[in-house]
Amino acid sequence: MKKRTLMTGIAIAMTAASMTAQPKLTANNIDEIVKAMTLEEKAQLLVGGGNDGFVGSGAMLGHQKKFVPGAAGYTVAIPRLGIPSTVQCDGPAGVHIDAHREGDSKNYFATGFPIGTCLASTWNTDLVEQVGQAIGNETREYGCDVILGPGLNLHRNPLCGRNFEYYSEDPIVTGLIGTAFVKGVQSQGVGVSAKHYVANSQETDRTRVDERVSPRALRELYLKGFEMVVRRSNPWTIMSAYNKVNGHYAQGSKDLLTKVLREDWGYKGIVETDWIGKRKDLPVETEVAAGNDLMMPGFPAQVEDIVAAVKAGRLDVADVDRNVRRMLEYIVKTPRFKGYKFSSEPDLKAHAAITRQSSTEGMVLLKNDNTLPIRSLKTVALFGVSSYNFMSGGLGSGCVNVGYSVDMVTGLKNIGVNTTPQLTEIYQSYVKYAKAKLEADKNPMMWFLNQGQPKYDEIEITERCVAHEEPLADAAIITIGRQAGEGMDRNINGEFNLTKDEQDMIFRVSDAFHAKNKKVIVIINSGSVMETASWRDRVDAILVAWQPGIEGGNSVADILTGKVNPSGRLTMTWPIAATDHPSTANFPQDYDMYTYKNMEGSGHVKNVDYTNHEEDIYVGYRYFDTFNKRVAYPFGFGLSYTTFELTKPVVKLNGNTINVSINVKNTGDVAGKQVAQVYVKAPKGNYEKPTRELKAFGKTKELKPGESQTLTMQIDKRDLASYDEAGCQWKVDAGVYTFQIGTDVETIKASATLKLTEYTEKTTDALPLQQPMNLLKQQ
Repeated sequence: MKKRTLMTGIAIAMTAASMTAQPKLTANNIDEIVKAMTLEEKAQLLVGGGNDGFVGSGAMLGHQKKFVPGAAGYTVAIPRLGIPSTVQCDGPAGVHIDAHREGDSKNYFATGFPIGTCLASTWNTDLVEQVGQAIGNETREYGCDVILGPGLNLHRNPLCGRNFEYYSEDPIVTGLIGTAFVKGVQSQGVGVSAKHYVANSQETDRTRVDERVSPRALRELYLKGFEMVVRRSNPWTIMSAYNKVNGHYAQGSKDLLTKVLREDWGYKGIVETDWIGKRKDLPVETEVAAGNDLMMPGFPAQVEDIVAAVKAGRLDVADVDRNVRRMLEYIVKTPRFKGYKFSSEPDLKAHAAITRQSSTEGMVLLKNDNTLPIRSLKTVALFGVSSYNFMSGGLGSGCVNVGYSVDMVTGLKNIGVNTTPQLTEIYQSYVKYAKAKLEADKNPMMWFLNQGQPKYDEIEITERCVAHEEPLADAAIITIGRQAGEGMDRNINGEFNLTKDEQDMIFRVSDAFHAKNKKVIVIINSGSVMETASWRDRVDAILVAWQPGIEGGNSVADILTGKVNPSGRLTMTWPIAATDHPSTANFPQDYDMYTYKNMEGSGHVKNVDYTNHEEDIYVGYRYFDTFNKRVAYPFGFGLSYTTFELTKPVVKLNGNTINVSINVKNTGDVAGKQVAQVYVKAPKGNYEKPTRELKAFGKTKELKPGESQTLTMQIDKRDLASYDEAGCQWKVDAGVYTFQIGTDVETIKASATLKLTEYTEKTTDALPLQQPMNLLKQQ
């Protein structure tokens, strides 16, 4: 009854208002529109209309219909004031909308671009910007105004289920790659929603877990990528995370949304919630006052709560007006406000070519014992279920509904390489069966299995099967697949480590083929890190293909044949064991997200209600390098079919900008690209620091044999600072800094020094720890 009364009141107010001339929204009369709006209209503008259960005034919500089937969410139209709905679609590996529509025979497939880890592994910001432009074009041409991405969370731990959407364990890589992506998308006149702000480091219990992180680690690591993207590319929207940060929900944290984001960084766009709706333990007035402008996906009760809170004096209408003004500033930038006539026909062929180029450049060659590129290869024995079900992307909202995905069989066929017929038939028949069985057996609660391409269990490959295949093939290729996604973290056994069937397959194939002096190549089709140390010595080459988008099989073939010289480099450490990461001790495992219980028992699971970031600033290579821990493959690592020389390092200070240059020469026999990574070693000062930290990188063009290029990279002096918690300030200690240029964190090729004076920059006092923790310290 209360809801009907409220909506009737809104309708009466609007009818009365319509009897007089009403202003219509333009880019120049936003203040006038705010004054003309009723309180109910203001509340409605701050609450999304994407929930199917939304009911209300036809005059207000009549234009709120689902413009784009499968889009993630909508803002609500207020027609009397010329305020249209805007449409937001999931991302960030491409536009996530429904490919098929009721009563429409046309397909609305989008391009599946490389996942975040693959894009970042290109270390090529120009190429990532080009990918962003293509994604922005599809966003616009499919009638959407904002794509929900990029994902800027760090790879705190290799078990996080959404690492595939994120770029790196390092904030500088995250910030520079993210900036390029945002610039590319927004160059097309549509916006992004950089997510998940902040410290969405695990999927287990993600909607309520308290991520307890020191202010220093937050500022230097988890917030840094967001800060760089905000300062350098001005994203239209920021998405506040589901989780808590130091005791407060991110979406209701004034420290995060106002102090840090707006006062410290100068952000001007809107903040919207992740798709949580109304929380029982977080009043909507707290969210509005904190600076959360848009509640998504939107529920009628949230509108009622805002109105009631203002009338009761619990919420200042000035806070409402402030957020409404930001919403209008966002709306006037959108294609829908500008009346853009979208085509629903983006150039998918051209975008497929961009996907193929970017995915090959992001693939990382981990091992190559005189095996690649392949020469005179006619027939291969193709093992592994994922060879025939090659996964282009991850699961959940980050997937894309695509028209095709090139598997390994097709990719090899396209370069004239056949696969042995019986083995191919076995696997293809199994994939068909597994797909049908999964559809019949699926748990309706496991919604993410309908959002992307699931991985099917590996099958046993017997010694007899291998013995049958070996004489028919010139070499063996094994694909090891891993899948993960929204709402689920990975387990160590079976997801990080090999399964028994996978290990047996690798060992049996390598034994049989090596006995006949034939090569064994492993392709890793995974969005994240996996264990390699136990089996890498049994094979001749390992290529990390990631989840490379729809052209995956073709992209792998380009690398295998040498059509493309691999130039991808790891943006995260590959440890020997998952437990080598100090964060694993404080990461949930074997947890059922539907029962909130340990799958091995019924007791409380550690790190569900809260997760202590006791590793502090020692995330990824900062830990392994500083504490001298062996790894399988270091941060920044990647092989090439040629060799390079890095010489003549020069470091100069120009105001508060440090310019670092290095000469890169191709000293090998084939053309290729090289990444120069700039690590900085700070002088001993007042703050404990990692041994070295990445501060810049650059990538050459394709250099011919004997050709050189000088790369010049810029570092803001403030990016060398440590965060001083006691003084609420960034501080660069005076002293001599060493700039080390290398090809990975362990391989430094040249260095130069620069003496710097002290630098300080005050910040707000925000995000204090609520409980003490035993933070990791150097001995």
